[in-house]
Amino acid sequence: MTAEAARTVIRPYGDTTGDGRVQASFTLPVPFGTEEERALAEGAAAQLAHKMGLDPAMVVHAKAMGPDFTFFIVYGPVRHVVDLAEVTVAQREYPLMSAAEINRRIRSAFGREMVVVGATVGVDAHTVGIDAILNVKGHAGEKGLESYREMRVVNLGSQVAVADLVTRARGESADAVLVSQVVTQRDAHILAAKQIAEAFGDGGRRPLLVVGGPRFDPAMATDLGVDRVFGRGTTPREVASYLAHTLTPEPLEAAL
Repeated sequence: MTAEAARTVIRPYGDTTGDGRVQASFTLPVPFGTEEERALAEGAAAQLAHKMGLDPAMVVHAKAMGPDFTFFIVYGPVRHVVDLAEVTVAQREYPLMSAAEINRRIRSAFGREMVVVGATVGVDAHTVGIDAILNVKGHAGEKGLESYREMRVVNLGSQVAVADLVTRARGESADAVLVSQVVTQRDAHILAAKQIAEAFGDGGRRPLLVVGGPRFDPAMATDLGVDRVFGRGTTPREVASYLAHTLTPEPLEAAL
């Protein structure tokens, strides 16, 4: 291995640099009641950790999760390394604009307000994500889309049926629909995103479809049938910049 390659190859850090130690947590469907059950449960956790590549694997925490399940934290070194030169990540393909630039771009292109409809759908009752992007109070020190003078925001809240979302979005002549999903059990967020894409694709004018949440991978947009996926840590200005960049033509001075 060359010196240059060595600088790009890294291992996990636990107690000392390059020791390869990692920590993982998981739940197994085994009880953690009697002494015999605890010994069996910890043995099962250690075996799974070993099969995952931790060698030697230590069970550092175990706690009953009801009568039939146990939560574990395991710790140990792995042999795997990561070559930073081979890591690929999704890069933001649009400029991060100021509020003034976003408003000016919308006003110039639309001659009216941009209409944005947002919601969480299905059984998802979490509104923290959608409120962080839409509400004036915003998130991470940035005001939400309601603060943009050239945007009209309709926040439908939580547990909205997909059919109702489509009806309201079309009734508002929405330019964009933003959906935040936090509930991910049994890939509920994936199913919801696909249902939304299918529903809006069933005739009529299709607005820009954007979904987001902590368990979404930005690379999933094409597979889900939506225009954009935002993951954890997304800020209101990122979303606003994306909408302005995507829904308005490139300014004349930038095209020259």
